[in-house]
Amino acid sequence: MDALRVARLREALTGTEWPQATREFGAALRGAARRGGGGLLLVGTHAYEPWHMAAHLEEEAAWASAPELAPTLVRHRVPEGARPHLSVGLARLAAARRGETVLVVAPAAVEDAFLDRLASVRRAGARVLALDATDGADLRGVAHESLVLPRALSLDAAQHLVAAGAAHAPRSRSRLARLADRLTTPPPRW
Repeated sequence: MDALRVARLREALTGTEWPQATREFGAALRGAARRGGGGLLLVGTHAYEPWHMAAHLEEEAAWASAPELAPTLVRHRVPEGARPHLSVGLARLAAARRGETVLVVAPAAVEDAFLDRLASVRRAGARVLALDATDGADLRGVAHESLVLPRALSLDAAQHLVAAGAAHAPRSRSRLARLADRLTTPPPRW
């Protein structure tokens, strides 16, 4: 989705909390992925693979020069003969550790076994975020941060807004850049 269509979507949602909520969640996603430095794992549910979100995050990562947003799609079922970048199964999720970020996209209820797996990932130190279109609180209880969508906002629209929010989130300046600014700024004249 191009920037104009995202802007129109935000405009259509004016007067609601959703433009700001999706922007903040996108910023949290970028911040977690950047701080962790271990990669972004994107996973759906047993019945839903978040291809759409993967494509948008990949696109936004390239556009914003933010490689930390380029996700690894983790699949519940990997078909035989799948290409290497599409062959990442749940074993990769089980191996997630401190410094890695896991984004769960759930359009429907999440199975208990998968919730247990996500809880283990969290205990191992990975940061878990959830884009949640379900009515239950189970996934929100496992995630460090979640964005719970109302029925009025489609998962498709939310994925566009979150990906754009992640790409446009302000980058924190490096310590070296801040030091360089201090060294090149003239002292105040009293």
